[in-house]
Amino acid sequence: MFPYPSGKLHMGHVRVYTISDAVARFHKMRGMQVINPIGWDAFGLPAENAAVEHGLHPASWTQSNIQHMREQFDALGLSFTWEREITTCLPEYYKWTQYLFLKLFEAGIVYQKEALVNWDPVDQTVLANEQVDDNGCSWRSGAKVEQKYLKQWFIKTTAYAKAMFDALSDLPDWYGIKEMQANWIGDCVGCSLDFLLKVNGKVTEEKLAAYTYTPEAIYGASHLYILPTHRLLHGNSSLKEVFQREFIPGKDSLTSVTAVNLLTNQEIPVVISAKTNFENFLNTKIGIPSTSAEDAAVAKSLGISFTEVTETLPNGLEKVINSGEITGMTRQEALKTITQQAKNKGIGGDLTSDKLRDWLISRQRYWGTPIPIIHCQTCGTVPVPYEDLPVVLPSVTTFTGKGASPLETASEWVNCSCPRCKAAARREVDTMDTFVDSAWYYLRYTDPHNTDRPFNNDLADYWMPVDLYIGGKEHAVMHLFYARFFSHFCHDLKMTKHKEPFHKLLVQGLIKNRTFRLTTTGQCLKREEVDLTGTEPVYVKTGEKLQVAWEKMSKSKHNGIDPEELVKEYGIDTLRLYVLFAAPPEQDILWDTKTDAMPGVQRWQTRLWTLVTKLIEARTSGTMPNPDLLNKKEKAEARKIWEQKNLVISEVTEYFTKDHLFNAVISRLMSLTNVLHQASWPLILHSAEFEDALATLCIMVAPMAPHIASEMWKGLAHMQNKLCTHHHWDVDVLHQSWPKVDPEYLQPSAVVEMSVLINNKACGKVFVPQQAARNFEEVHELVLQSELGVKHLQGRTIKKAFLSPRTALINFLVQE
Repeated sequence: MFPYPSGKLHMGHVRVYTISDAVARFHKMRGMQVINPIGWDAFGLPAENAAVEHGLHPASWTQSNIQHMREQFDALGLSFTWEREITTCLPEYYKWTQYLFLKLFEAGIVYQKEALVNWDPVDQTVLANEQVDDNGCSWRSGAKVEQKYLKQWFIKTTAYAKAMFDALSDLPDWYGIKEMQANWIGDCVGCSLDFLLKVNGKVTEEKLAAYTYTPEAIYGASHLYILPTHRLLHGNSSLKEVFQREFIPGKDSLTSVTAVNLLTNQEIPVVISAKTNFENFLNTKIGIPSTSAEDAAVAKSLGISFTEVTETLPNGLEKVINSGEITGMTRQEALKTITQQAKNKGIGGDLTSDKLRDWLISRQRYWGTPIPIIHCQTCGTVPVPYEDLPVVLPSVTTFTGKGASPLETASEWVNCSCPRCKAAARREVDTMDTFVDSAWYYLRYTDPHNTDRPFNNDLADYWMPVDLYIGGKEHAVMHLFYARFFSHFCHDLKMTKHKEPFHKLLVQGLIKNRTFRLTTTGQCLKREEVDLTGTEPVYVKTGEKLQVAWEKMSKSKHNGIDPEELVKEYGIDTLRLYVLFAAPPEQDILWDTKTDAMPGVQRWQTRLWTLVTKLIEARTSGTMPNPDLLNKKEKAEARKIWEQKNLVISEVTEYFTKDHLFNAVISRLMSLTNVLHQASWPLILHSAEFEDALATLCIMVAPMAPHIASEMWKGLAHMQNKLCTHHHWDVDVLHQSWPKVDPEYLQPSAVVEMSVLINNKACGKVFVPQQAARNFEEVHELVLQSELGVKHLQGRTIKKAFLSPRTALINFLVQE
């Protein structure tokens, strides 16, 4: 996935990018065209915080971090497709983020409304959720954070809820992530419809979207139901006073405000609910007594009249009645008709759930993509013309972290003319949530240098969907949801052929280390402050026992490990092999309990090196290699090596392509290493099978440990008197073709070696013809007639026999 340029790699980076690098190298060796892209999710709050704390401009801080991380990636031997590198904070990228925003705006999927934000009353600024601590205080001033209503920009992701929910069924298994996505979206059974509010018969400027589980029964609506916490009672609404005056806490309050349904033109009263919350995240509902006993009870208690709009026929079929043009339709037909009519008029109708909310993308920050909107007193909200993109961030030099957005201080930038009427106007000073930048970056990788459009359709169609998307489980909901949303939207604009952006998903686990906390304060201690010599860890200063837990590595918890230090101590390939071998990708690695994996992969590399050295020494000993000099037993050994090589090629290839079980890949390569270590000196000297198996082993190691594999290959390439001519010895190991199983190995043998058990104990083997090996009667008879059968079974009473063709085994149960 997309890294944030924090300036320093951590072990999580090492794991995810080692996995992607191994997969990319493997597929290149198989002759595939591969993009192993890299880019930088470079906008965000940390850069602005650095500007406040260290006086560095966010752009300088970010570019410096990117340069440092590039060097760190190179040090890990990662084969990124650097020519496709993208950086979201550069105008040549965010121009197209703004372009997509305008497309959303044109489609009516971007809108502005009042919403609650976290407000720091001391610094007089809006805080992101992550800047509010567990006690509800500002991370900077320490002040108790307040909730305040401000106008915010939203993307109507709910418009795509049903399509995105349904599309999950077409995706392959995503390690439980599909279920998380489905749960995040929820059951899309209802929809929102727009209402215009009136007070004392006069139309106001207030519009309200209200949810119903039964849109087909909309003609039976009796009232609109809002919560006491609704923005209309607390924000900057012109109806605030009316609602507050008419609200009776603890009771359903019938108000003088009415709501006109923009689809049916029915006018119904607004009721403030006695409840403190509705289902999930709803704060506005349409009361329909026909389909809800609760709504009927509220309407009756408040004296609101209503009409029955559904009836059940004797055959059980439910139909709609008293509902204008949809009268007589089945409920399902009416649902389709109503939702489609609402969508056509742009007043709701998109099937969604009661738990999914639209995406709030406003950020009162400097370091983000400027929202390409101009506010004009005459024309209202005006989109910046496409030809004027990008709206480039102005150069702001002072960052205090206090007050309004730093963009407010750039008066020459803020004050502009309206694109329509040319009168004085102001630019939008909010910037976009960084999740918007990362919601479409995968499409830009297909065409990163295009200056005319976000990407070429044909190139996107050629490369998309992403074959393998690798990242942490923490991105399983929000980022994946937003990325899927943008992909669906681009598909609807006919910018892409594929709706879904990602085919296969590989969710890698965390690398965890132990944290040591004081039980009194919960403070995390550094390792040097912990005494580990006793049976339980204690605090060095006081001797008190500590709370110990396995947690994700982080600086603040003092349990991080610097990858650069590990590279210095163990080497790049050892670190790469460790993160691949310590656990399957989707499992967490517990650092301290996996220390056996580190010496394990170190020993294996030594054994590999020893094998190459042995072969080179044998071939430079003065004796010319000659396979004809091998005796019968040695030739049988050579055959076993050949069989083992083919078996391992088959298994390793499947692990790479199917399950990405790199720990199993390494385990199988270790087993082939062991087989080669058992080879006798004549076999090493004279056997083409040994040479070929070792060369093949080198090639299969290369995607995971490219440095040692390259060194070993160079040694083999310079070796004299080679017996294998099919390898391209003059080309580096990373440019070799991935080994294939020999055709002869795939052909069924003329005979099968059948294991014979008597009373569950092995007593030998009998060769039977391949065509007979699956036939119980034939195998039974052939074993009885064989030398083994005559010796062990003749004259004995056979009670029963079992044949397992898959494992080539027959078991005789005989009377003792």
